[in-house]
Amino acid sequence: MTNQPTNQKILFIYYKLFKAGGVARVLVSLANELVKQGNDITILLMISDTSSFFELDSRVKVIYLDTFSHWGFTKINVNLNKYTPKLPYKNNIKNYVYDFGQWEMLHKWINKNHQEYDVIISTWYKLSTQLALNKKANHKTIAWEHANFEGGGKLWNNLLRKYYKNLKAVVCINSPSFSHYKSINNQSFQIPNLIGEPFESFNSDKIKDKENTLIYVGRLDSDKNVIELLQILENINFRDFSFKIIGDGPSKNTLENIVNSSEKLKNTVEFLGSRNINEIYDELSKSKLFLFASKTECLPTVLIEATLMANTLISYDCKYGPSDIISENNGFLIPMHNQKMFQEKLQFLIDNSEDLDQLLYSSLKDSKKWSKEVILKQWDKILRNNE
Repeated sequence: MTNQPTNQKILFIYYKLFKAGGVARVLVSLANELVKQGNDITILLMISDTSSFFELDSRVKVIYLDTFSHWGFTKINVNLNKYTPKLPYKNNIKNYVYDFGQWEMLHKWINKNHQEYDVIISTWYKLSTQLALNKKANHKTIAWEHANFEGGGKLWNNLLRKYYKNLKAVVCINSPSFSHYKSINNQSFQIPNLIGEPFESFNSDKIKDKENTLIYVGRLDSDKNVIELLQILENINFRDFSFKIIGDGPSKNTLENIVNSSEKLKNTVEFLGSRNINEIYDELSKSKLFLFASKTECLPTVLIEATLMANTLISYDCKYGPSDIISENNGFLIPMHNQKMFQEKLQFLIDNSEDLDQLLYSSLKDSKKWSKEVILKQWDKILRNNE
């Protein structure tokens, strides 16, 4: 393989970029790197708002389909809200109506414009399924999977997922997904999400300046399960440690009420709200222990960011992703909902600073396998495969 840029016209397809979502973040990161290599990059969105929460290279073109203008949404869904407010499963019906309207619009657009692109990269399973069934474009479409492969329900998973066999390739971000998709499409690959800067700029000289801080970064909802972290911390002797929570979401008020009603937690837990990437970098550069109790994931990018920033990780072994990241070199993987073991490992590290310090250095060393250079080489190999 040569180190020369691929110089290809590449189309990414996703729903939106204006919110601070995980898929939007890694999509922007990869698009930025590919355009730097000399590729012609376009992102097709399914919504008319083309703004990006994350900084997007000015050379990346952003275009859109206004899928909410489809008659299915403007007529059927609006009337469902107006005339059948108590209809059972109304939201499910509305989702299907939107999906098929969006599918129709994308299908027409792809048929008209696909020849302008060498490679199409779809970044969500519904979009990938739609493209797998498009005979004009499936042979040059890569499904970039970010959701749990078991998801999608009877339609998108049980009925239609098998058509991934028609795609150019499938890129997965965790081991179980790779095994699953390999059985459907032999051109399946496991490539972790690209993290890049500012996180890769952290070096071992900065470890000595870290503070005795525990940290969580992520959405505050039931799936992220931060409530269990608070239950665990109720039984922890913090010594001189504190716990910072970065993020927002529907569970925030509940979590704040739990903290404020606890004499121990209200003096040691701090809610910082949403933060931008540079602010998250600053906090992770100071923290020593990253705590994670999520119920379900695909490959939690934030765990990779934390280990790139020399944090020790303690996480539940949820489906899927943490087991691909956490090892004896960077922390502890805890069986789901085993609060006692989680508490014991956390207390051990708080009480034993030498062991914790050793893990900080080994975590940073182990994180080099997640480097931008390694991941871009893997993408380059797939993009060059134009058989």
